[in-house]
Amino acid sequence: MIPQTNKKILIIAESINVEDSSGSKANVALIENLKEAGYELKVYHYSRKEIQLNAIECINIKEIKYGSNYFLSRLQRKIQHNSNLNLAKRLEPIFGFSFTFFNDTRSIGKALKMENVQDYNLILTLSKGASFRPHYAILKLPKFHSKWMAYIHDPYPFHLYPEPYNWDEPGYLKKIDFFKDLAAKCRWAAYPSLYLQQWMESYYSMFKNKGVIIPHQLKKTDELSMLPDYFDPSKFNLLHAGNLMKQRPPFALINGFLKFLKKNPEAEKDARLLLIGSSSYHKKELDILTSNILELYISNGVVNYSTVLTMQKSASVNIILESKAKLSPFLPGKFPHCIKSGNPIMILGPAKSEVRRLLGQDYKWWAEIDDVQQIESLISSLYSIWKNYSVQNKEYEHLSYYMSSAYLRDKLNKIIL
Repeated sequence: MIPQTNKKILIIAESINVEDSSGSKANVALIENLKEAGYELKVYHYSRKEIQLNAIECINIKEIKYGSNYFLSRLQRKIQHNSNLNLAKRLEPIFGFSFTFFNDTRSIGKALKMENVQDYNLILTLSKGASFRPHYAILKLPKFHSKWMAYIHDPYPFHLYPEPYNWDEPGYLKKIDFFKDLAAKCRWAAYPSLYLQQWMESYYSMFKNKGVIIPHQLKKTDELSMLPDYFDPSKFNLLHAGNLMKQRPPFALINGFLKFLKKNPEAEKDARLLLIGSSSYHKKELDILTSNILELYISNGVVNYSTVLTMQKSASVNIILESKAKLSPFLPGKFPHCIKSGNPIMILGPAKSEVRRLLGQDYKWWAEIDDVQQIESLISSLYSIWKNYSVQNKEYEHLSYYMSSAYLRDKLNKIIL
């Protein structure tokens, strides 16, 4: 057990509801490892429901339900619900953000106004998705800036995502201005990956010399559940858990799996490919495939968090699927769970990625996302290993420490003197 410190951290998290997003899961893992590291914590969160974390003071921020932003946000929702108008495309180029965003950040700021910055050694903001509401709220409270660590989990805004995302969004110029202001005023900028830090610093020069790498955290204990009926742990299970976005199509993986079955017909009785999570963009094609491939299982939307963790722990191979790109600066939120399982991880993504950087450029279970031949070869090799003996990857041990509360404590203690 790591001894307690006399250091106190104020955390403002957009959500600590692990069922609402991968970002919230990462938030909770970081908060719990900060507690495990010996820090005294006070957590404000905007989860919209009462949630308590073990032995941590958690305060659910209440939404302000009065004022112009509140009423305009409700009016906008009503108009959009009753018509085909997307008002965001017209309003956000003017204001940068939605009226809901302004009301939410005002609600967060109001909840924090009575806090005394002198009571804390560090002010940490955690977000999810692409909103960065806690960051915007703290930006409006200068008293916190001298101790503020802004955690940046993804590129911002969408306009600055790397290819092949090529996303645009209304009001992106004002969103860029927001992050320029954030870069100038935060004390530290924390990132889950080195490549993300470099990516953001290439657009926002004021982030330079403020960067701290705090990877997604590996928790000592997880709340597991019963395996679902469709998951047979005695089989050779290839598991991908996570959203199948437009930019992360699974079809080369499926074709590589089919090619493997054709070359190894005896594997039909053993092998299963499971794709767990939202896949709405590819639904039409996937429905056709699942009706014709008995060895392929695709979930009907999102699956309970503890169930996914249990499957990852029991899978023969965990799959990380990334986009076809020159660079992937992302560290997937599921990466610590895959490491913790101790089972082989098959990476399908670009040659330059944070996942490959951590596992090593000579990591053998890697292929480009669209390389069907190499994917088949990897699956065949992994199946051969599975048939002969169970493999535990000792090469992951250094990463277990890298994502642990002990490493987190060492990292932060160099900052919070």
